[in-house]
Parts: sequence; structure tokens; C-alpha cells
Amino acid sequence: MRILIVGGGGREHALAWKISRSPRKPQIWCAPGNAGIAALATCVEIAADNIPALLEFVRKQAIDLVVVGPEAALAAGIVDAFQERGVRIFGPTREAAELETSKAWCKALFRKHNIPSAGFRVFDRHDDAARYVDRTPHPVVIKADGIAAGKGVTVCRTPQESQAALAAAMKDRVFGKAGDRVVIEEFLTGEEASVLALTDGQTIAMLESAQDHKRINDGDEGPNTGGMGAYSPAPVFTDEIAATTAREIFVPLVHAMREERRPYKGVLYAGLMLTRSGPRVLEINARFGDPETQPLMVRLKTDLLDLIDAVIDGKLAQADLEWDPDPAVCVVAASGGYPGDFRKGLEIQGLDAASKVPGVHVFHAGTTAKGGKILTSGGRVLGVTATGTTHAAARDTAYRAMSAIRFDGIHFRRDIGLRAIRT
Repeated sequence: MRILIVGGGGREHALAWKISRSPRKPQIWCAPGNAGIAALATCVEIAADNIPALLEFVRKQAIDLVVVGPEAALAAGIVDAFQERGVRIFGPTREAAELETSKAWCKALFRKHNIPSAGFRVFDRHDDAARYVDRTPHPVVIKADGIAAGKGVTVCRTPQESQAALAAAMKDRVFGKAGDRVVIEEFLTGEEASVLALTDGQTIAMLESAQDHKRINDGDEGPNTGGMGAYSPAPVFTDEIAATTAREIFVPLVHAMREERRPYKGVLYAGLMLTRSGPRVLEINARFGDPETQPLMVRLKTDLLDLIDAVIDGKLAQADLEWDPDPAVCVVAASGGYPGDFRKGLEIQGLDAASKVPGVHVFHAGTTAKGGKILTSGGRVLGVTATGTTHAAARDTAYRAMSAIRFDGIHFRRDIGLRAIRT
């Protein structure tokens, strides 16, 4: 079986690792890939959203299946283009992916179909938004409408912080066109959880829970990032909450997408706030989460290719998901300065020593190989992922492996997984 994975981050490395373990012994390519993925797949220098080049590559290589990782490729319509040419591909269409690519559209869908979420207002003009936050009780959450690599969300405690966030998004355009429209949301309190589900448009199969850590610094301080670490399962996400999430969020969401004539096939990622009145949706992503995918893949016992086939073929009801009961913790090593400006091309040392720690998988996110060395090439560089019999054991192992890794300016949080231990 010949498989192309589209993307080049930690999520795609985890997917490549899991797919490579399939009994079908697939041959894997990845576009563009990274230095870690290169140990499992043939990496090709094609950008994830360069659809014409990807189509030509798939034709020449007689690829049997394409697995899409990043949201940018979905937003570019990669699934539509490949389906039109009869290529077997895993992921939602461009219209279905608007659940992620337009927060305003998604929030309107929630309102229309009574899916529990935060109250909100949408603004296309900076002056209107600025007047609104001046008279609105704080805190509030300001979100760039489009995709912004996980960095387009700002929690604002005061009107002054809101004005700064609006100016950054709508005037300075720090998120590009993604911030031309903003969503201003009610601030919700509670524990956060990330829950991913597979769906073939009819059946929903929820994956094990996880909890992400978005802020750059310990104690959830500093600006939002694409994610500084995650663990699975999240003890706060009980069986009762899981049943409520399925009944009140995932089932009506899949039905809503059918009613909107945008049937959804692929992965639905729900970022939830577990409030006193029940789970409420903070965000929906149209693909595997990053870094949640890393701990989820090391815990998933079922062949991922079987699940992907079941989604594409509309046979998810016949699939079984098996999980390793041991928890997993992923700690992200980031470049100094991230999520702002950061240096690239720094040599990474200690990767072999970290990988030799029992129970550890070092997933590459922003790396490249040059002259026999592994160098940094992104803001999030590595996802050191470990399993253990308890959350505490997995966490200790991940940090033991992380202590072996060095590069100039390395930054990682030291509190990933503590909530699971304290729950």
C-alpha cells in the first residue's frame, strides 16, 4: 500500500509512526515532512497546500491513499481536488472544514443548531469592535476569524487589553487576512479538555480524551501558542461528561453538517470548557490536533489504516477502537522567542540519548537535516512523548528524556501533566 501524508509537523510524525506500524507494511511518503519523519518515510519537498504539485506527485507515484494533516491544506480544498480525480483521501472538504477555517461561520452554526458554546458577537470593522469592548464586562476572548496556527486567540482581562488585541488583529494584521474579521466571545471558566472523534458522516467514534496546554509559560501564563504539550487521558473528562459531549455536541454537529449540505468525513476536534453547566465548545478543528495526536497515537492499539478506511468507506460502525490503558504525556520543546520571532538552523543535540529512554518517542515538529546534523526549523521543534503506568510516571519519563536534549534557546514548560496528577 502506497501512502502520502501531507504535512510536516509533530502531528504528521506521529501519524507516520503509527501508520508505519500497520500490519499492511505500507510504503510511506510525506510532503514536506521533517528530519524525524525521514526515518519512516520518503520526504518530498512539496508544500502542504501546493495542490497541483501534490496531485502530480500522487499520479506519478500511483499513491493509494492520501492522509491530510494541516488545516491549511484543507482550507485550500485539497480533499475536493483529489476526490474530483478519484484519489482516495482522508479529510473533510473545503466547505466542511469551514468549521475551523471560519470561527464566525462555526459559531453561527452552533447558535442555529443549539450546540452549547460561549455567547459571541462578530465584527468586520475595527471601530465597531472597539466600541463594543469598551462597554462590555470583562474578561472576554477575542479570536481571529480565520486560521492562525493556534495563535489567534487572546484572553483579555481589561478593555485596554481588548483594544490592543483588536488593533493587532484588525489594524496591524499580525494574523494576516485571518484577523480581518474577529469573534468576541464570553469568557468561560472551568477545566479544558480536548476530545477528537472520527466520523464517516453517519457514525461517530470518539477517541480517548486529552488535555492541551496552549500558553507558552508555566501556570498558563503568556501568549497562546499552537500547543506546548498534552497528555491523555484527561481524568477530568469522566464517562458521564463523555456521554454528554457525544449527545449534545458531536451528534448534533454531524447532523447539522448534513442539514447544511456539507457532510463531514474525517476527524472532528472539539476543544471544550467543562463548566458547571456542562461541556461547552471553545473551538472545533477539522483535523487531528497537535500536540494531542502524539499521546493519542502512542496509546492507540487499533491499526490507524483500518480506521481511516472505515471513515472513507462509510463503515465506521463496524470498527473497534482499542487503547493502551497506560497514560501518555507529550512535552513540546520550542525555539526561544516562540510564538514571536525565533532563530532557525540551530543544531539539536541529545536526540539519540532521549530516544533511548524506555517508553519515549521523540516526535519532530520543526526540524531539518543538513550536513549530518539535525537543525531547528520551526517554532515548535520537538514533542517528547512518554508512556507510563500512571500520569506521574509518564510525566517523569518525558522530562527525563527532555533533559538530554539541547539547542540554543530551548524552551519548554515544566508543568505539563500536573493537572492530571492533582485531579
